[in-house]
Amino acid sequence: MSQIHAKRMGLALGATFALVFVGCMAVMLMTPQDTAVRFFNSLTHGVDWGPIMRWNMPWWEALLGVIEAFILGWLLGAFMAVVYNASSPRKRHDSE
Repeated sequence: MSQIHAKRMGLALGATFALVFVGCMAVMLMTPQDTAVRFFNSLTHGVDWGPIMRWNMPWWEALLGVIEAFILGWLLGAFMAVVYNASSPRKRHDSE
């Protein structure tokens, strides 16, 4: 069984998290508020996001969110790879 590279897995999941964050921002920028709230509510099985959604976020805070999403994804991806590698059966090197 092959090993997963922790840095590569971290990069892949970090990039995915950052892309999803940017996608959420794009939905919020391109759709009316009520449509965006309905969209996000439907993704989370009816949890009402309307009262806590912010519509006037400064650009630097949005950029910080993308960076934080990437870091969180990187850490989770690297951790998943380490756990996967630690739990996989090791090859035996018999000297027979």
